Amino acid sequence: MTAAGGVTVIVPNWNRRDLLASLLEGLRRQSSPVAEILVVDNGSSDGSVEMAERSGARVLAMGRNAGFSAAVNRGIRECRSGWLAVVNNDVAPAPDWLERLLEAAQHPRVWFATGKLLSQSRRDTLDGTFDALSRGGCAWRAGHNRPDAPLWNRLRGIRFAPFTATLFRAALFERAGLLDERFESYLEDVDFCLRCARLGLWGLYVPAAVATHAGSATLGPWHRETVRLISRNQLLLVAKHYPGRWLARCAWPILVGQMLWGLVALRHGRGLAFLRGKLEGLRRFRTMRDPMPVEVVATILQRSEAEIFALQRRVGFDLYWRLYFLLTWLR
Repeated sequence: MTAAGGVTVIVPNWNRRDLLASLLEGLRRQSSPVAEILVVDNGSSDGSVEMAERSGARVLAMGRNAGFSAAVNRGIRECRSGWLAVVNNDVAPAPDWLERLLEAAQHPRVWFATGKLLSQSRRDTLDGTFDALSRGGCAWRAGHNRPDAPLWNRLRGIRFAPFTATLFRAALFERAGLLDERFESYLEDVDFCLRCARLGLWGLYVPAAVATHAGSATLGPWHRETVRLISRNQLLLVAKHYPGRWLARCAWPILVGQMLWGLVALRHGRGLAFLRGKLEGLRRFRTMRDPMPVEVVATILQRSEAEIFALQRRVGFDLYWRLYFLLTWLR
């Protein structure tokens, strides 16, 4: 089926021509035709631009690595379709991926839809589904690295969707605004979805829409720059959205959640990158302030954290979340 106005697919890209070529082929094979593919290139030097143009995509050249948020925003501004999808270059969608998302998102109150992502190296393992956010300002990609199981096969309403491979009504960006480019890369999608939740706009998790994901294919999951940005942006999320009363109320969960994440980074040899990110976040803390009303942020985060706890209890607690809940739910 085809949605009114068609679908534009935005692909942020920085090098990795091989992955991009595979994705473009997968988009051409979709059972629901794609109106236009926009490859927004962040200054690639590996021939990605030329290959994408030969493949029929329209390339928007940023000229430098401006970050994920800036690249997606450039694509959104160029989009003229009623729907748009943001897809990372390391995603391989099933032929009916887009069709399944469009079918599920036809209800007028559904503003975005995301599907099930499987690991490209282990097809029986989840790369992730939807996101959830704790009071500590740390997000969890629900199901990450867990076996695919019936638990993850239920259509459900969600507040947080990763921008890894998600379909949006184009009008959503008129309501909620573009991505905040101050986040550059990582957690910019959580920030966007918090703004959507603030407006009462929600989406769907559609498990029938399946794709595979290599995951952090460009830099790697524990590259020092990845860790610095995540570490900084955890604080920027808190700075931007938490009102003063909520900051005081959640000071302990924030400290516990972010310091535990720092211990994980330290275990991967990235303690210095973690500290650099936190110092940068603290320096920029006051400039980010745009807090929600207390009752709104309390409802969103308490429900989301409860969801993390319920899902972790069903699939078995990661050490990080076991320690987080042990240390925060006793207070």
